Amino acid sequence: MVDNVLCVGWSTGNLQLRSPVPQTKWIEVLDRVWICRSCTIVTGYDFVRDIGSGNFGVARLMTDKQTKELVAVKYIERGDKIDENVQREIINHRSLRHPNIIRFKEVILTPTHLAIVMEYASGGELFERISNAGRFNEDEARFFFQQLISGVSYCHSMQVCHRDLKLENTLLDGSPAPRLKICDFGYSKSALLHSQPKSTVGTPAYIAPEVLLRKEYDGKIADVWSCGVTLYVMLMGAYPFEDPDEPKDFRKTINRILSVQYSVPENIQISEDCRHLISRIFVGDPAQNLPADLIDDKMISDQFEEPDQPMQSIDTIMQIISEATVPPIGLYNLEMMDDDMDDLDSEPDLDIDSSGEIIYA
Repeated sequence: MVDNVLCVGWSTGNLQLRSPVPQTKWIEVLDRVWICRSCTIVTGYDFVRDIGSGNFGVARLMTDKQTKELVAVKYIERGDKIDENVQREIINHRSLRHPNIIRFKEVILTPTHLAIVMEYASGGELFERISNAGRFNEDEARFFFQQLISGVSYCHSMQVCHRDLKLENTLLDGSPAPRLKICDFGYSKSALLHSQPKSTVGTPAYIAPEVLLRKEYDGKIADVWSCGVTLYVMLMGAYPFEDPDEPKDFRKTINRILSVQYSVPENIQISEDCRHLISRIFVGDPAQNLPADLIDDKMISDQFEEPDQPMQSIDTIMQIISEATVPPIGLYNLEMMDDDMDDLDSEPDLDIDSSGEIIYA
């Protein structure tokens, strides 16, 4: 039971937490220029500033004209980028209403983009907080882990597995005692709507061994493994399965995951309860792993947030998504200019890109 776990902080020494930064391709630069010049005005919201970018496009901070609430708006270019994964992300995210999950608000169609409006978390990523602090005391580590497990357990109770839980996908609000918010449901799957997951997606440092086997697996158990990685990082200041001498050798990381090869540094003291919890999460046989709802029932809050306004209907969302699959008139297909930048020496079916994401083709 986690209720009695005491989690000590870490001494980073020469180790540095790192968030892999993808190499920018010219096509991505052109995409960013395009979105700045395109008609991306979202009715009912005022632009504040750009807050991020990625393979999906860009994210902007906006103000709701009516409520004056700050929101985050994620823009995805209309056309081929609006695929089944985008539909799955939106529908799954819409179904989740919990204080430890970023609130989905609505989708809006602009002349050039599909805009996804979400709750804004002003405290940034949990990754940034860990990196800046250098170490967490035991109460702070447990405080965030409790919230993470609460949100994940709720997702699982709604039959949704996230499949890409990591420090970069856990945000914080701006309160003095920050509330953790799980975000980015781009790889998520619903047991009610989708088949059993078997595709290998995610980030090597957080990925569970069964996900690498290219067979059907329990996405919920794989999520718990990723939560265990987050707990380990908060305690140790390093990723459990990375070789400290070769942290960017993703294939070595994968081999260590498959053999469940990790250790607790001798200079880091953690309680036996916490050590036991980690050992129960990092298990090679997923059938022996702990589901989120059994880690500690006392961690799970039943005070879920209720929608404070009518939710956008699924029919409306599906209609908008359908319209967004049609490219805007006159849009030049920039993707034709994109060169293949994959590593030619990589294994035939395995692609690990420069951002650290992994997927079997």
